[in-house]
This record gives sequence, C-alpha cells and structure tokens, in this order.
Amino acid sequence: MIQVEISDRQQLTILEAAGRIDSSNASELGQALSSVIGRGRTHLVLDLAKVDYMSSAGLRELVGALKRLQGNGDLRLAQPSERVLEVMEIAGLDTIFKIFPSIAAAVESY
Repeated sequence: MIQVEISDRQQLTILEAAGRIDSSNASELGQALSSVIGRGRTHLVLDLAKVDYMSSAGLRELVGALKRLQGNGDLRLAQPSERVLEVMEIAGLDTIFKIFPSIAAAVESY
C-alpha cells in the first residue's frame, strides 16, 4: 500500500510518498503526480524518505511525470532510501533526476 500526501508551498508542491511502490500500486503514485500537474503545479518535490521499495513500475511513473513537466517545470526527488537510490542508479535514473538529501535542499534548489 502506498500513501501520498500533497501540500502546496507558494510556487511549488511537495508530495510525500510512504510505503512500498510496486506494480500493484505504482499507478496511485502516477495519479497523484498527474493530478498535481493537471492543476498547473509544475515545480514538484517528491519526498521518498518513507518509501522502502520502488519497482520499475514506480520508476516509470516518475519518468512519465518528468516528461510531462519538460520545458515547463521539474520533478526533484528528496531523501530516497539507500535501497530506492540503488534501484535508481541501476536504472541510470540518478543522472536524469535531481536528487537531494533533504526536502529543504530540494525546495531551495528551485
């Protein structure tokens, strides 16, 4: 099961995900991202501190959101666990996404 909490802060939106993201629920993360983007929010920070596992299905949702934002905004990642970061590195996505050690650092990067 995955939980995604969304909070708007001035010009950016922070999404805090929690749980295990796999093929059975990755679409929930994708729907949360699409909903935020659909509201015109284009500067996003996704907090992954409470995500203990992410499969390739979850990574696909992140890449899809990043593509939707290209040229209009960005999706920055904060606090991925070692396991999630390792999966991203294996997939080569650590070079595509801007990854930060804290939410504050990700917010300040905008």
